[in-house]
Amino acid sequence: MQTVVLQIEGMSCGHCLNAVNRALSGVPGAEVTSVQMGRAEVVVSSSGVADALVGAIAAAGYRATAAVAPE
Repeated sequence: MQTVVLQIEGMSCGHCLNAVNRALSGVPGAEVTSVQMGRAEVVVSSSGVADALVGAIAAAGYRATAAVAPE
């Protein structure tokens, strides 16, 4: 397991937080640990899940970049 930190562009309100949280929660192999304005942390079961997280955020209408957090 590893933690992926997502930098998210386009979030501006509580609705945005909820939309991003729902999008991330729907990705298999991902456990959302934190969603804040412009940032999210997700524990993933494999490295390929990070791409799925970015795609889920894009489908929700936001842009994201992902980086694996140092252990």
